[in-house]
Formats: sequence, structure tokens, C-alpha cells
Amino acid sequence: MGPEPRPGLVVALLANYCWVQLDEPGADGVERLLCTRRTRLGKSGQSIHVGDRVRVDGIDWTAGRGAVAVLEPRHGLLERPAVANVTRVVVVVALAEPALDPLQLTRFLLTAERTGQPVLLVLSKADCLPPEEVEGWLQRMQAWGYGALAISSRTGAGLDALKQRLSEPGLAVLCGPSGVGKSSVLNAIRPELDLRVGAVSGRLQRGRHTTRHVELFALAPGALVADTPGFNRPQLPEDPTLLAGVFPELRQRLQQQACRFSNCLHQGDPGCAMGSDWDRYPLYSQCLADGLAEAERQERSGGRSELPGLRQRGNRLEPRLDPSLRQGSRRRQRQELLDGEP
Repeated sequence: MGPEPRPGLVVALLANYCWVQLDEPGADGVERLLCTRRTRLGKSGQSIHVGDRVRVDGIDWTAGRGAVAVLEPRHGLLERPAVANVTRVVVVVALAEPALDPLQLTRFLLTAERTGQPVLLVLSKADCLPPEEVEGWLQRMQAWGYGALAISSRTGAGLDALKQRLSEPGLAVLCGPSGVGKSSVLNAIRPELDLRVGAVSGRLQRGRHTTRHVELFALAPGALVADTPGFNRPQLPEDPTLLAGVFPELRQRLQQQACRFSNCLHQGDPGCAMGSDWDRYPLYSQCLADGLAEAERQERSGGRSELPGLRQRGNRLEPRLDPSLRQGSRRRQRQELLDGEP
């Protein structure tokens, strides 16, 4: 029998290869190996992501190469960007250059909330706005259910507090739109990383993709952070009825008072405990409309069956009424009375 496979952590993916950081150095002090994936993993449908715990065999210490033979069970997966075993999701958005888009931010927060892990919201480029406007955004985020951090890579404001949060044990992933300064933040916290950064497009005011792949970096013993490529349109939950559970302010209010109907979509209908007097109601309505439209498109294309709690009504989906709450027809009521006569 050959030597036992070496345990390690996938810290980066490059095309069909992955870099694995070994738990213990091997021959000649080699700590990191460039690995392929054993064919049997692919045939069994097992995909490898940054953050996965793996075991490597077939090691060539001189060339620094190996093959991933075993993929250990993961306790969670952030789908986009794809990072496994995340313990904290850090959503980074810019207050300016490009300007903050509340709907885009909401979709990023929904993606983060779906992991079930703690979410930290970071507002970058705080030096580009007057202090009173920055404070206004912080208060607004507090109403959304997030104690946000306002930072500036240029002035250093807020970086110490962020570094302290990121240095807690676990794996934190930075995600957000392109051009908001995720790599700049990591460079400011740990200058020796010297990550590539780029300016925002002057004509479109959109970020340019400078980070091309997901990679893990160590910030403190036991504390890892993933820098990820930016993207501008996160996906919504496949089931629109689950949308309410990923809005913290909506979730908190529903814990205090439940809606009359269990399948309420919280659009201000009679019996809804939420109403429409909350800041993100228009954003929630837009996300719900987008989610329902996508569900209808999938239904028409045969991509999936009818969602639980919803039914097709013409060309749209609507909540399905609980049968116990349905009122009988007058005709049936008269017939029951006649049947009950002696």
C-alpha cells in the first residue's frame, strides 16, 4: 500500500487545477501543492470548491504536484461566488463610484442570508460622501437589520474594526459588485498581499473585473478570508415563498405577529402582519415580482413543477388558499340543509 493521503484545504481554483494548502509540510518543507482531481470524483458528481477539505495522494514533492483523492463532507456552500464551509459572509458595496444601488444590495444580502451564516455589511469608499450622508446610510442599514461598517481604503477609516472582525476564527468570504474595492480593502488590511486592483469605468460607472478567481488568504491564525470576483446580478431564491425568510426586518416582525394566512406573500393584503410601512417594501415587492416571473418562466418551459403554496391562475402565480378556510357554495349549503330535513 502507498502512503496515506495528505489532508489539506483548497485555497484556489485555476481551470482544471486547484491549489491545496497542506495541514502539515511535506518533503523539503513543501506546504502547497498544485493538484488535479481523481476521475472517480468527477464520475460520482463531486465538484471541488475553494474552502473544501480534501485529501491528496500521488504526490510528487519535487514538482509540487498531487491529485485530490477524497473530498471530505462540507457543512455548507455559498453558490455564487462558490465557496465551501463559509462561516461568515461579508457583503461589500460602495457608497460612491459606483453609486450604491439599494435593489442590487438587497439581492446580495438575500444571497448571503440564504447561507444561514452571520452576515456583515461593509460600506466602502466612505471618504467619497459627506459624513452626514454616510451616517444616513448607516442608520438606514440598521433599519434593514444590519449593523454596517463604513470604511475607506484611502483614509483608513473603519479598517481596524473590519480587520478585527475578519481576524475571528473561521472562513469569511468577501462578495459584492465589481469595482467596490474588495481587493483594495484586503490590500489595506494586509499590504503584503499586493492584490491587483482597477479603476471604475468612467463612462458607465461600473466596476471592472480585476479579481479573476476565488482565493483564500490567511489574516490571523485560524482566520481565512476569500477574495472573489465581482458580479452585478445575484440570483433570487428559486421558491418565491421563501423570500420573506431572508429579509431580517420582515423575519423579526413576523416572529412578533404572524399573518392570518400561512402562505401570505406580504404584499399588504388583508390579514398581512407586515403591511407596507417599511423601508424595503418596494424592494421586496420587486424581488417577489422577479421571483414569481422566473417561476412562471420555468413552469412554461417545463423546468419544474408547480411550487408549493402557489397555483397557476391564467398567466400568473398566486397563493393557494388553505382548503380549511374555503367557504362552501350556497348551492351546497342549501343541499346540506335539505339532506338534513326529516
